[in-house]
Amino acid sequence: MATATTPLLANDRRDSDSEDAPHGQSQATPPGRAWPSRLREVLLFIWALLASAGVLVLAVWVSHKQQTEFSKPAAKRNLIFMVSDGMGPASLSLTRSFRQHTEGLEYGDTLTLDKHFWGTSRTRSSSSLVTDSAAGATAFSCAQKSYNGAISMLPGYTPCGTVLEAAKKAGYITGLVVTTDITDATPACFASHVNYRLQQDEIALQEIGQGPLDRVVDLMLGGGRCHFLPNTTEGGCRQDDIDVIELAQKEYGWNYIGDRPAFDEFWEGKKEVPLPMLGLFAPTDIPFELDRRNMNDQYPSLSEMAKTALRALEKATEGSDKGFFLMIEGSRIDHAGHGNDPSAQVREVLEYDKAFKAVLDFLDESETEGVLVATSDHETGGLSVARQINANYPQYLWYPQVLANATASSEHLARRLWEHIAKSAPRGTTSIEELKTYINEELVIPGLGISDALDEELTAVAQYPELAQPAFAEMISVRAQIGWSTHGHSAVDVNIYSSGGPGTEVLRGNVENTEVGDFLREYLAVDVDAVTKKLNEKMSEQRTTLALETVNEDHWTVHEAAEYRRIAGSA
Repeated sequence: MATATTPLLANDRRDSDSEDAPHGQSQATPPGRAWPSRLREVLLFIWALLASAGVLVLAVWVSHKQQTEFSKPAAKRNLIFMVSDGMGPASLSLTRSFRQHTEGLEYGDTLTLDKHFWGTSRTRSSSSLVTDSAAGATAFSCAQKSYNGAISMLPGYTPCGTVLEAAKKAGYITGLVVTTDITDATPACFASHVNYRLQQDEIALQEIGQGPLDRVVDLMLGGGRCHFLPNTTEGGCRQDDIDVIELAQKEYGWNYIGDRPAFDEFWEGKKEVPLPMLGLFAPTDIPFELDRRNMNDQYPSLSEMAKTALRALEKATEGSDKGFFLMIEGSRIDHAGHGNDPSAQVREVLEYDKAFKAVLDFLDESETEGVLVATSDHETGGLSVARQINANYPQYLWYPQVLANATASSEHLARRLWEHIAKSAPRGTTSIEELKTYINEELVIPGLGISDALDEELTAVAQYPELAQPAFAEMISVRAQIGWSTHGHSAVDVNIYSSGGPGTEVLRGNVENTEVGDFLREYLAVDVDAVTKKLNEKMSEQRTTLALETVNEDHWTVHEAAEYRRIAGSA
């Protein structure tokens, strides 16, 4: 009988014989029977070992196949790719706790995004450990690493084909929805090719169809109207006199809408959206959601534009054996991070979460197979959901109510200040004390919800109004005990979210951002390499005409300086 000290394959016959022998005696194994018995035991052991190894190898192989190979998608399919520009993991923690606090929810009540967490992505570019949005979006659109500033161009200034261009070539309907300029880095990387992201005048032309591949987008909704208007027109910010909106309509067949009432005719279902459709609802960026909700009659939200686009693209593909590809970007999460404004950021993330849910609902209701994949190009601001504000032992807390008290973004309040100064200038110089009173009573108390502003804080804003935005944001951050490490980007890994579906298992775990781009093209089964070949045949080597010092400027610095000049210089 086997015991705790006997081998698992002990000789049963020998044990039995030993049990029958008198105590203290042993019986010899009959001659000629020992070696066949031992041989049988050895063979059984080897067989069991090989069988176990075979089962283990088979299990590993099946698991690997499930994680690295696509299950076959349907012939007709839709792909929605969402980008939360500048949203890092800390942004989710900030927003989740803010929502629980303001809505009186339990700690287990999480965001829609939380319920669809899939993996994480590494974000470095070919030129830096800290990427910018252009290189980040190129990794998605082309599935290749490139330098910071590149708009679907590779090191050496050669173009790379994008998944959207390949989708259009394969018969898919395509769309772009953003809350920043439609010519900004992320949307630009799907439908244009320029050496540097600041070449937005050229990007606008390529997006409407004046490019090497003609028109590749069927629907574009967002901001950035000034890049489509000539420098001879009020509201135009181009460097030339080309009216891109007129060109789009006359030469490339675009339909155009430019305000909320026109959008509402499609949003409310009064009309079907005719394609191609260009909707530009703001001169530059659509306002932060914190501000936009108070101007709802002027600007559509991200979720409203996303729902409208989904309905339009589904309708356009009803009679087709191909579906659509739609890129939706929560663009201004990034801007709130650049401005270190936590009040603006939580509202941007909440609106993005709302749009994410709208896409999930669409997929559930649609008869066509579809997949949603969402991620960020990078994190912005180096956000920390805690902050030590004095030399004493750090407190383990932060105050979401401070963010809830704000009714306007630091950006909006800064622009109101600039407009006030510009209007006051013709009447004579406003004293610092008068300006401090205006700042406190008209901006800080009602806008930031702060009633205990320090004299030195108000003085700093009055003396340096061009720096009002970061000053207002710091007033909120320090009281909420929210920390920031930069006004730029950081190198932290970012989250991936998904609806699940054929092939999405390849994005589980920690992946490179280019692997997200690989998934997009593989799910749609499109030939991006063929597009790259055609682009290189059509485009001669591009040499930027931008001054080197302009290229090296941070895009956010350029953006804010231009806004200050536009508003403060309008008197």
